[in-house]
Amino acid sequence: MLKIHPQHVPYVPLVSVPFTTSTEETFTIWMKSLILSGKGCTVFDSNGRIVYRVDNYNRKYCNEVYLMDSAGKVLFTIRRKKFRLIKIWEGFGTFSGKVNDEDKNPGFEVRKSCRILRCDSICEVIVGLHRDQPCQHYRIESCPGKSTFQIVDKLGRLITEVKSKQSKSGVSLGEDVLTMVVEPHIDHSLVMGLVVVYSLINGTM
Repeated sequence: MLKIHPQHVPYVPLVSVPFTTSTEETFTIWMKSLILSGKGCTVFDSNGRIVYRVDNYNRKYCNEVYLMDSAGKVLFTIRRKKFRLIKIWEGFGTFSGKVNDEDKNPGFEVRKSCRILRCDSICEVIVGLHRDQPCQHYRIESCPGKSTFQIVDKLGRLITEVKSKQSKSGVSLGEDVLTMVVEPHIDHSLVMGLVVVYSLINGTM
């Protein structure tokens, strides 16, 4: 059986990791919850240790989900705003890591752009809505006909790439196993929050 995480290491489910590093980081996203019959995803670092997770129990297409670390501490409460025609999601950072203990202003906002004449999908991202400083703008761009998507900054520079994971021999591990590569000095937890929103928008979580 092909393994989801890349290396043969002792299973250590609880791990404290820095959200930003000075080197490129690679993660494996398994689009499955650790809870039996649950919806969500589980994220492994390059050593095969769980670092992030989302557990929606038996609900799909939720209007509110929680991005947690491996210990269950809530990092972002991700909530859909109620608009009929426009898909807008907001991510709220938490103070204590508990549900309902969140910042009153969203840390980021994602909205899906309408591009009728094109097959690709673009989501506009604004980060830093709750701070007294200029906001940062990003885009989530998909590739037509592929499961690959990228997060780029306003100048088009690559921040993160997510694509189907393959074994060393080139065998695909399936549609629900993805590789996420994050560039240096980028907040992994924020990137993971954006990946969760993109999955919710596209109905894969």
